Amino acid sequence: MRQALRLAARGRGRTSPNPMVGAVVVKRGRVIGEGFHRCAGTPHAEINALAAAGARAAGADLYVNLEPCDHHGRTPPCTEALIAAGLRRVVVGIVDPNPLVNGVGLAKLRRAGIEVVTGVLADDCARLNEAFSLFIQRRRPHITLKSAITLDGRVAARSGHARWVSGPGARKASHKLRNELDAIIVGSGTALADDPQLDCREVRGGRDPIRVVFDSQLALSPEARMVALVERSSAPTWVICGKRASAAKARALESKGVRVFRVGTERGHVRVAQALTALAAEGVVSALLEGGPTLSGAFWRARCVDRVIAFVAPKLLADPQALPMIAAGPAETMADAVALEDVSVGRRGADIMISGRVAWNDGERT
Repeated sequence: MRQALRLAARGRGRTSPNPMVGAVVVKRGRVIGEGFHRCAGTPHAEINALAAAGARAAGADLYVNLEPCDHHGRTPPCTEALIAAGLRRVVVGIVDPNPLVNGVGLAKLRRAGIEVVTGVLADDCARLNEAFSLFIQRRRPHITLKSAITLDGRVAARSGHARWVSGPGARKASHKLRNELDAIIVGSGTALADDPQLDCREVRGGRDPIRVVFDSQLALSPEARMVALVERSSAPTWVICGKRASAAKARALESKGVRVFRVGTERGHVRVAQALTALAAEGVVSALLEGGPTLSGAFWRARCVDRVIAFVAPKLLADPQALPMIAAGPAETMADAVALEDVSVGRRGADIMISGRVAWNDGERT
């Protein structure tokens, strides 16, 4: 199963809206075939593994990190291929998170006389596809809040100056994250102050994410760099604005190839939940939130942050008016703190990278 997970991870950033899946065919203790799902519309991992095994798959075991599909989509059901191959046993990490199909594929395999084992390395399998699971169950993208902060938790000086909080190692890791997720989200404040490109130019062979700007009043200039990138990048630029934002400004952006989405607003800001629903409808499964304190705070209040990744730099601003990582409102006691689970810690040059899943205080798990 660990090999299946390693194979599945090779599809990271390329399989959306499908999950990452790897499969290994084993016979008499030897691997005779393996494969992974490369991208949506191509053969699934199980099919690739069976193709590699050929006729030797009869009587063999197949290990796969996610329940094989049993429905017709862009490709035929994998269950039919597994049955036709004459497998003896199928070992599955986790069942399909979709409550409408959960366990259906496994039941079909059992009816065909194939032994089915589930729950092998279940936590690892669930972690690999946490974005896919949340998207299926809640119909919104999985949101990773990424921030570079000083040791005292500040993302910028009081003037807004933030270049550079983190070092080159952390910035390269950030570009790798962009390459692995479907979209990157910033607010109009970041777009205006930094004029960012929001690409993954530091990743060789990388794929730029969809660039999304939360911009209630359409303040983004048609001359911004992320607008100019539309012509030469494989990824589009989208702007989410309020329903009453200027039609003329929208047309100016659209004439440059930018797509404009209109949603409701609250206190002058885009409603996070409505915006994420619009993104989910476009097939965005995962997104990296790189906004400033205000936008991060809006996502936090809406409980739409699922994972936090912080690059902590060994420097301090020591200024109470320097900008915080998240501006979400008062917290009176430490009981109001929100903990992270499944935490990992590593080094990126001189910076410390901390990653964890958000565990909301009411017991809700993202």
